[in-house]
Amino acid sequence: MTENVWSYQPTAGHLAGTDLTGYKVEAADGSIGKVDKHSDEVGDAYLVVDTGVWIFGKEVLLPARTVTTIDPEERKIFVDRTKEQIKNAPEFHRDKHLGDTGYREELGTYYGTGAPFGGRPF
Repeated sequence: MTENVWSYQPTAGHLAGTDLTGYKVEAADGSIGKVDKHSDEVGDAYLVVDTGVWIFGKEVLLPARTVTTIDPEERKIFVDRTKEQIKNAPEFHRDKHLGDTGYREELGTYYGTGAPFGGRPF
């Protein structure tokens, strides 16, 4: 059961329709980049984060459930994973994976309940 990872936590402060593009993203142990694309569709919410120099030339896809706090004044999003956990997630290629349900299931398992790929359960 991974669909719950694609919804924002009620306490995250997410307001539907808010454009999060350009917000800085902070892992539990430091900055990981900026939001390049996001979706706030119910049951299919996520962030695509451009990691810049942290993982040079890479993007990561973070399910909405990883977001703990959105700070609109600072334009920052805080997630409940470490940089290492995010770096070790299944590799993301926008052109290949954005609409790929198999990839979404794999990523949902990594970040969701059970977390066999090194993530942690909610």
